[in-house]
Amino acid sequence: MKGCDFVAELTSMRNIGREIEKKLKAVGICSAEELSQLGSKEAFLRLKTRFSNVCLVHLYTLQGAIDHIEYNQLPDEVKRDLKSFSDELK
Repeated sequence: MKGCDFVAELTSMRNIGREIEKKLKAVGICSAEELSQLGSKEAFLRLKTRFSNVCLVHLYTLQGAIDHIEYNQLPDEVKRDLKSFSDELK
């Protein structure tokens, strides 16, 4: 984890609490900038690979964090796209 211990910026993002921050850092995503650059799908894929209990709501949470909105305010079109992506991983 390249310097993750010194970055606490993830929790400054909407929807990102300490627990999801801990999981993101465990898969090498250490900052808000890294999460935004990777995108919600890649971040979710990394989380899903490491943590089997990660679910669709986590994917919505990540996208909401990137878009600066509450995850339950994501447009329906975005939710459909993310759900389709999540379903393909099963």
